[in-house]
Amino acid sequence: MPAAIVVLAAGSGSRVGAETNKVLLPLAGRPLLAWSIQAALEVPDVRTLVLVGRAADRAALEREVAPLLGDRELLLVDGGETRHASEDAALAVLAPAVEAGDIDVVAIHDGARPLAGAELFTRVIETAREHGAAVPTLDLPALADRDPGSPALPDGPVVGVQTPQAFRARPLLDAYRAADADGFDATDTAGCLARYSDLPVVAVPAGPTNLKVTYAEDIALAEALLND
Repeated sequence: MPAAIVVLAAGSGSRVGAETNKVLLPLAGRPLLAWSIQAALEVPDVRTLVLVGRAADRAALEREVAPLLGDRELLLVDGGETRHASEDAALAVLAPAVEAGDIDVVAIHDGARPLAGAELFTRVIETAREHGAAVPTLDLPALADRDPGSPALPDGPVVGVQTPQAFRARPLLDAYRAADADGFDATDTAGCLARYSDLPVVAVPAGPTNLKVTYAEDIALAEALLND
């Protein structure tokens, strides 16, 4: 059964120092967003691709992704004020196909992570099919907190969670509907599913190259990694 991939691109360029959406900034000769879209298009058994952006960016997003699509279809959806609201908007568009059983897994990816690659998308989708939910993870160095009044840091390894995250479609849709009813706004997709579902969330080892472009220097680092 085919999967769906959602690429989130409703952020801004404030922290990267740009006046435009950072996913439209150039990276190695093409818009940053193009790398994620191209990877998603290369994943086997993907039926639907959804791009979530700001309404103000709609024309620019359409212009940048159109040359990549060929005969493939992409649904462009206006995002919300928060990440959760943008995910909710994408799931609302996918809901009829999910309810009909035409989509079994939904993967959600941050368009500001241009180096994820089709192989990582494929691994998290396959893991979600088998176990219910999957997130790419990266072991991080331990942190020391200099504020004695703050909560204690957990003992043991510190793990960073990345995207794309993938989930069985019907439990994910049900979780977001329950969150809407409660007014709950999760910081990431896995957080919402964990709150409203008993499905296990399985870690899929990823690497440090799957970086998120947040600051200006991240673009230079991403370009260096692409040229490595």
